[in-house]
Amino acid sequence: MNARLAYAALFTVVLPALLMAWAIRLDAVLMLPAYGSVETGVAVALTGVALMTMATRDLWVLGGGLPASPFPPQRIVTRGVYGIVAHPIYLGAVLAAVGVSLATRSASGLWIVSPVLALSAVAFVIGFERDFSRRQFGIVPAPLLRLPGNTDAPPSAFERAAVYVQVFLPWLVLFEAIEFLGLPPDARSAYFDWDRSLPVIPWTEAVYAATYPFALLAPLVARRSRDLRRFALGGILATAIIIPLYLLVPLVAEAKPVPGEGLWQTLMALEREHDQPVTAFPSFHVVWAFLAAALYALRWPRLRWFFWTFAAAQAASCVTTGMHAAADVIAGIGVFALVVCRDAIWRRACDGAEYLANSWWETTLGPVRLMIHGVYAGVGAATGLVIAATFAGSENVIFLAAMTLAAVVGAALWAQFVEGSPQLLRPYGYFGSVFMVIAVAIGASFFGADPWLLFVSFGIGSCFTYAFGRMRCLVQGCCHGREASLFLGIRYRHPLSRVVRMSTLGGVPVHPTPLYSMIWMVFVGLILIRLWAIAAPLQFIAGTYFILVGLGRFVEEHFRGEPQTSVIAGLRLYQWLAIAFVIGGAVLTTLGPTPAPAVPPFDPRFLPIAALVGAICYVAYGMDFPASSRRFSRLR
Repeated sequence: MNARLAYAALFTVVLPALLMAWAIRLDAVLMLPAYGSVETGVAVALTGVALMTMATRDLWVLGGGLPASPFPPQRIVTRGVYGIVAHPIYLGAVLAAVGVSLATRSASGLWIVSPVLALSAVAFVIGFERDFSRRQFGIVPAPLLRLPGNTDAPPSAFERAAVYVQVFLPWLVLFEAIEFLGLPPDARSAYFDWDRSLPVIPWTEAVYAATYPFALLAPLVARRSRDLRRFALGGILATAIIIPLYLLVPLVAEAKPVPGEGLWQTLMALEREHDQPVTAFPSFHVVWAFLAAALYALRWPRLRWFFWTFAAAQAASCVTTGMHAAADVIAGIGVFALVVCRDAIWRRACDGAEYLANSWWETTLGPVRLMIHGVYAGVGAATGLVIAATFAGSENVIFLAAMTLAAVVGAALWAQFVEGSPQLLRPYGYFGSVFMVIAVAIGASFFGADPWLLFVSFGIGSCFTYAFGRMRCLVQGCCHGREASLFLGIRYRHPLSRVVRMSTLGGVPVHPTPLYSMIWMVFVGLILIRLWAIAAPLQFIAGTYFILVGLGRFVEEHFRGEPQTSVIAGLRLYQWLAIAFVIGGAVLTTLGPTPAPAVPPFDPRFLPIAALVGAICYVAYGMDFPASSRRFSRLR
C-alpha cells in the first residue's frame, strides 16, 4: 500500500510540481513568445483533468486497479473512455500541461515543457507500456478512434473520423504553432531571382483554394480501409518530416503583393491575412494535394489522370498565386515522394544495414589483427572532432581532442565494470564516455577554457561520431536488436558477428537498432546545430542534448536483444539511465543564459590533429592482439 501511495504521489503531486518549476525557471532564461488566456487555458486544462479522471475511474471500476505500471489493473479495460481513445491518461496529462501554460501565459511551459512531456509519454508507450500490456493481457482491442485497418473492407465511420482527429487535427495544431512562433532571426528567402519576378495570376486562387476541400473530403471517399490507412500514415509521416524542417531550415517565402481588385484578389488578400511565411518550405499545400489525389485515384481509377493533373495544377498555383517560392513546391513534391515510397526506402536502408552487418573483414600482421570496422570508429571520431572544433574554435582543439580520447577510455571502463569481460574482450559502453567527457570539460576550466562551450560543441560533433560508430556496431554485432518482422528486420549471417557467435539470433530478422540510433542521433545533431545558430543558451543546448538522447535511447533499448543487459524493476539498466538523462537534461536547461557564440571562421590547421585522433580511435576499436590473454587485448 505504501508503494502504491508513493507512486500515486509521484505522478499526481511531485511530477506536476517539478514541471511547473521547470517552466517558471525556463521563462526567466529563454525569450519565447507568450500565448494564451485564462479562459482558454482553464478550458483545455479541465478537459485534460476530466479525461484523466474518467480513465482512472474506468481502470478502478472495470479493471480492478489504478493507472500504475508497477501495479497494473487485474483486467484489460476496453470500455468507457478507453473504448474511445487508446491512452487517455497521457493525453489528458499533456492537455492539462498545455492548459496551465495557456492560462498562465508561460511561454516555456507551452513551447518546451508540454512538448517534452508529450514526447516522454510517447517514448514510454513505445519503449515499455505497449509490449508490457500485450504480455499481461494479450492483443489489446483497438479503440473506436483508431487508424484504419490494413484490410479491403470499407472504412467504418469511426475510422474515417479518426483521420480527422488523429491526422488533420495534430497537423493543424502544429502548423499553427509554427506560424505563431514567427520569423526566426536568421530567416532567408526561398525565392530565386527568376521566380521572384514571376507575375501573380489572380484567377489561379480558385485552384489554390480548392486544395482545402480536395484534401478534407478525401477520407470520405476511400473505398478500402487499407487505402485510407495509407493516406493517414502518409499525412502523419509528412507532418513528422515537415514540421521539424520548418524549425531546422530558416527558409521563408513572403507572399507577393496582390495586384488589382476583384473577387480573386479579395480571396488572395484573405489568404495572406492568415498565413505566415515560416510555413512555406516544404509546401504542405503540395503534399496534401498529392496525397488526396492518390486516394481519389484509388477510388475512381478511370479518372486518375484528372486527379493527378488537378494536384499538379494545385502545386503550380502555389507559385502563380505568389504564396510560395518554386523551392517550396519542389521540396513539397520531394516529401510526397518520400512518403509514398517510404516502404521501399526503408527496405533499401535495411538492406544496406544488413550488407554492412555481414561485411566483416580482417587481416593479421604478426601479432596484430586489423579489422575493417574500426575504420568507421576512426572516421567518426575525426569527423566529430572537426565539427566540434568548427564550433568551439581551433584554440580549443586540444581540449576537444582530449575529450574524444577520454570518451574512448570511459566507454572501455564502463563496459568492463558494468557488463564484465569473462572472455577478456574489449567492449565499450556509451554512458561511460559521457561521464569522462564531462570530467575533462570541467577539468579544462582550470586551464581557462569554457566548459559549457567545450561540452556543447563536443556534444554536437559526438552526434555524428555516434552515427559513424553505429556502423561499426553493425559489423561487430554489438548493440543488436531483438527478433523483428521480416519487413522491419535485418539478418546477421557472418560467423564472426557477435550476433551469430554469442546469441541464437543468427539468420533471424532482428530490429536494426544501430540504424535506429544513427537516424536519431543525426536528427539530434541537426537540432543542436540549429539551436546554436539562433544563439540559444549553451546550457539549454546541453540540456536538450541529454533530453533528446535520453528519449531516443529509452526507445532504442526496448528493441535491443542483448541478453547481458540487466533488467531492474521491469526496465533495462540503460532505460533507467536514459530517464536520468531526461531529468538531468531538464535541470541543465535552467542553469544559465550564456548565448552560443558566433561560429568562428574555419581553420584547417586542426585537421592533422583530427586525423591523429581518428587513427588512435581506429587502434582502440579496430586493432587487437588475438594471441594475447591480457585484459583489453582482444576485440573478439
